[in-house]
Amino acid sequence: MASIEEARAAPGGVTVPAESFFLDPGFSGTLQQQIRQLVTDGILAGRLRPGDRMPSTRRLASRLGVSRVTVTMAYTELVSNDFLDARDRSGYYVSTRVPPPTVRPVRRTDADMVDWSRAIGQRFSGYRRLARPSDWHGYRYPFIYGQVDASLFDHQNWRLCALMAFGQREFSALTADYYERDDEQLVGFITRHILPRRGIAAVQDEVLLTLGAQNALWLAAQVLLNQRRVAAIENPCYPELREILQQTRCRVTCVDVDKAGLPPEALPPALDVVFTTTSHHCPTNATMPLSRRRQLLDLALRDGFIVVEDDYEFEMSLVRSSPPALKSLDRAGAVVYIGSFSKSVFPGLRLGYLVGPAPFIREARALRALVLRHPPGQIQRTLAHFLGLGHYHAQLRRIGEAYAGRRKVMDQAIREYGLDVAAHGAIGGSSFWMRAPRGVNMTELAFRLRSEGVLIEPGRVFFGPLDEDHSHYRLAYSSIQEARIPEGIERIARLIHRAA
Repeated sequence: MASIEEARAAPGGVTVPAESFFLDPGFSGTLQQQIRQLVTDGILAGRLRPGDRMPSTRRLASRLGVSRVTVTMAYTELVSNDFLDARDRSGYYVSTRVPPPTVRPVRRTDADMVDWSRAIGQRFSGYRRLARPSDWHGYRYPFIYGQVDASLFDHQNWRLCALMAFGQREFSALTADYYERDDEQLVGFITRHILPRRGIAAVQDEVLLTLGAQNALWLAAQVLLNQRRVAAIENPCYPELREILQQTRCRVTCVDVDKAGLPPEALPPALDVVFTTTSHHCPTNATMPLSRRRQLLDLALRDGFIVVEDDYEFEMSLVRSSPPALKSLDRAGAVVYIGSFSKSVFPGLRLGYLVGPAPFIREARALRALVLRHPPGQIQRTLAHFLGLGHYHAQLRRIGEAYAGRRKVMDQAIREYGLDVAAHGAIGGSSFWMRAPRGVNMTELAFRLRSEGVLIEPGRVFFGPLDEDHSHYRLAYSSIQEARIPEGIERIARLIHRAA
């Protein structure tokens, strides 16, 4: 492999590893000719780019099992044909004068002849999902949900925590295979500091780390459901949950939410699992009152179903005292709790956790081990340091202050420009659930708004397949600067009023 010094020595390019070259025993020409063809093919195909440093003659000769003279002569010929440049005491480089890469037809292989429409046993693509452009940060008014605002993130202390996790004292946490276990420091902090804030008491064998809340939902669904069981979900709801449940082949019933979230009295009989977002209903932000929470737990105990509580955004509560988690009121062990660090740290972290009775966690842990073994140890330990050193709580305060200011500005702009908020839930979360006038299709209008530099989230994807609702949309303020909110809202209002 190329050394670090060699890689750094490549001006404007990279060092090409000798291991990327292979001789063909069936080649009809000389070894020199074959080496020249390997290099020219790489250049014309775009694999070798101008400025890339070629392997040394000694290294390539050793790799191919030929004499160094053979490689030197091949390189010399390539230099004379302007494919390579020779630099004193530095080596050979792909010339900046080579022609641009040519597009060659891909040779058809036997794999291309397989009828994949029949070979695929289950299909997971094609479901409806939120359309978020990858270049969202290039839009001036990104009212999109769940993305990180770099100005609110503690880059310096996260970097220091990562360096601590990479240190020699943390070597085993960085390199060891945990098998089915999790980082004890991180799980310990969750049980001692994070869960008590929600009124939840748990020990380590009742907590399982996951790759975010969505992975936690998948694990819970796989453990609790099968094709003979029935699950209830909220309508509207988190779109991916609907697709996750389809993989279990269970029967799914949708229950319409109201201004207080999921109404327990509307649940049908003979249920096995109920999925709910009690703190901030997704997407309306409605907060389930304490009376409904107790009613839901009473029904779970009476009818024998399990409640999966997705508390995906409880850290973003902007009220002084949010209602206790459903799990904190559970005395029968009927609630499985899901938490996440995606909104409070950053979404790319992909770390969340499941909290539930030990028998459930045991099965979820075994399933996780079959699929991904465990989340990366270095990420777990870095987050453990970030939490343990107090940086997490400091960041939460900073995010909370920023979101409170943005929410106030957005609320004022919404009122000023005559937009309609569809759900006035508890003051929390990081978005508004909106409704356009009758006849305005927000799915279509969202594409038109992009040309105005505005990104919104059409609400159709949150509703069930039989509910053709195109009038709702979501406006988030986690990723947009406060000063830009009024102008962005004005642009949205102008197009909606024009469409109406």
